[in-house]
Amino acid sequence: MPVEPVPSPHVLVTGANGNTGRHVAAGLLARGATVTAASRSANPSFDWHDPRTHAAALDNATAVYLLPPAGDPEPQRVMLPFLKRAKDSGVRRAVLLSAAMLPPGGPAAGSVHPALPELFDEWTVLRPSWFMQNLTDDHLHAHSVRADSTITTATGDGKVAFIDAEDIARVAVEALLRPDPLNTDLILTGPESLSYQQIAAILTDVLGREITHTAVTAAEFQRRYAEAGIPAEFAALLAQGDTAIAAGAEDRTTTAVRTVTGREPRSFRDFATARAAARRETTGGTDRTGVTEPLGSVRTPIQR
Repeated sequence: MPVEPVPSPHVLVTGANGNTGRHVAAGLLARGATVTAASRSANPSFDWHDPRTHAAALDNATAVYLLPPAGDPEPQRVMLPFLKRAKDSGVRRAVLLSAAMLPPGGPAAGSVHPALPELFDEWTVLRPSWFMQNLTDDHLHAHSVRADSTITTATGDGKVAFIDAEDIARVAVEALLRPDPLNTDLILTGPESLSYQQIAAILTDVLGREITHTAVTAAEFQRRYAEAGIPAEFAALLAQGDTAIAAGAEDRTTTAVRTVTGREPRSFRDFATARAAARRETTGGTDRTGVTEPLGSVRTPIQR
């Protein structure tokens, strides 16, 4: 008797234009999955804060990749009704992008975390450390490197095991496609913990100009984010994050990326070198910043 073929999963990827979302969508397509790439600029459009856009995005979906709405300190208000709707529409597997600093039931995406095992039999919560892209893309740190050759933080000598968004995306693809669900939360890190002084030294080597680390108080750090247009409550959360880093909360590495994907995560030096090389190719050898994008406006202080 012939074996019935297993249908390919149909995955809704929210935040499909973001740092992780675009790589998740590409990775899923490369593995033969059907993908609905959802964003406000997609057709049809998807907006977390507009429930009228949710039904079309969920049409035929059997799994979802969940990127919380950027800069929203209370994402559970829009995400929990969506998750219930997703379950009712036939979604069986959910993968949430949270953060290492956000415990289950905690603030921001942490408030959504407990709903996944409650609603879905197949689930994963990804809790990455801070993104390497924060130093190169649309972020205050990257803007400060470009404009002032410095990185301003309230982290003191604290260390962070920065991670490349592409490594996070590779884990997400596995979590979405593996026959057996992971059904856990994973702390995702890069291969080494680095202080911002060490990050500045690496950028100095790679870019060929001096990059420094400027230490400020948590209050000053929070003020800088608020002045950049970040909601006050979220700016306060980020200042708390720097305070936690200063206390050693992010000075850890895990083997989760290698365990799930079979590959080692990328080092910050390799990441920065590749970004700088790409910039030099596009500018004919000139490299003031090592990045390709101007800041424009800061959309979110945590790249996703």
